[in-house]
Amino acid sequence: MKAYLRTFGCRANQYDTEAARAMIEAAGGEIVATPGEADVALFNSCAVTSAAEADLRQAVRRATKDHPGIRSVVLGCASARDDGTIAALPGVSDLIAGADLQALASALGIDPSLARVRPALQTGSRGLLRVQEGCDEHCTFCATTLARGAHRSRPVDALVREARALAAEHPEIVITGIHIGSYGRECGSSLGLLVERLVNEVPRVRFRLTSVEATEVDTRLAELLTSDPARVAPHLHAPLQSGSDRVLKRMGRHWYSAASYARAAAALAGRGGTFALGADVITGFPGETDGDHASTIALVRALPFTYLHVFPYSARPGTAATRMDGEVPAAVSRDRAAELRALANEKATAHRASRVDGFADVVVVGEGARREGLTEDYLPVALADGPIARRSRFAARLEVGADGKLTARVN
Repeated sequence: MKAYLRTFGCRANQYDTEAARAMIEAAGGEIVATPGEADVALFNSCAVTSAAEADLRQAVRRATKDHPGIRSVVLGCASARDDGTIAALPGVSDLIAGADLQALASALGIDPSLARVRPALQTGSRGLLRVQEGCDEHCTFCATTLARGAHRSRPVDALVREARALAAEHPEIVITGIHIGSYGRECGSSLGLLVERLVNEVPRVRFRLTSVEATEVDTRLAELLTSDPARVAPHLHAPLQSGSDRVLKRMGRHWYSAASYARAAAALAGRGGTFALGADVITGFPGETDGDHASTIALVRALPFTYLHVFPYSARPGTAATRMDGEVPAAVSRDRAAELRALANEKATAHRASRVDGFADVVVVGEGARREGLTEDYLPVALADGPIARRSRFAARLEVGADGKLTARVN
């Protein structure tokens, strides 16, 4: 079997694609670079926005157009929520809900026992470790919960074993999942306890967390995020979505308010030392007024964000938000997003400037002309010392290059 793999969406999806790759290779299959070389194409889909699903459909059609005999298998969130549109695409033979590797093995004619295989060397520069699946919250805009089901944590011993294998090949391991802040709730554990054990039992590697709710950072996790940047990256990506309590309530994000988010984020970032604080923000959610948007602007301006991911609201079929009144015109949503992105750019620029002449712990990521460094506080940096091997890690001094970009020089 020759298989082509393409991933849409988040790092949890990227992890699942890596697991599919390992399973196929363990079965004697070969991963190829283009659909034209493949017998089967695997598309790992995303349902977060309508644009992500449109990109998926375009890719499937293109694969069939370029290689009419190819068989396409679609897995991931969009496949779990398909209304028949994806199944009807040319060449699609199977839809696999979420990341059901057993079902994928059956669809590909592979021994299902191979679904347990995990690669020590992943294709990315940084290793991915998915610690849990699903989410028990019910945000009114989110289709991921509908696609991925209820929260469930992976066993900690299995995670330690997998992290040890990844650490032998990758200088950084990114802890990912659908709602990682809920890790361990069903068994009396926590994300902080998991990270503490990983740090204690998996030496040398740097761990980084993906998205964690600001109000889910307990004392243990806060200490890990701020005490040893060589082992746990001082970086929190804490979804905000809105700075208006009224909009947060409509979004179903009941576990925090704008004020409690601000307290938690500011307390963590204010512990001292270099720290990256990022967030997701949605503009144009149904019912969002100019006043609500102004509240979001004010909160973003007040907090020490180093970057933002800003998205105009995208209606997802089957979610509660599609039944709400108060539709915001697309042009208004885009204008609000542009204003937030401009503010985020100001903050990002100020953070980069504050790091000039400072020191950093740099991991080399990317390929070819796109090779660059990534600092502990999530800054992409050019490499001043020529071609340094991908997956290298080095202590650097940060300076401004001739092109004005932040540059890392081996210290």
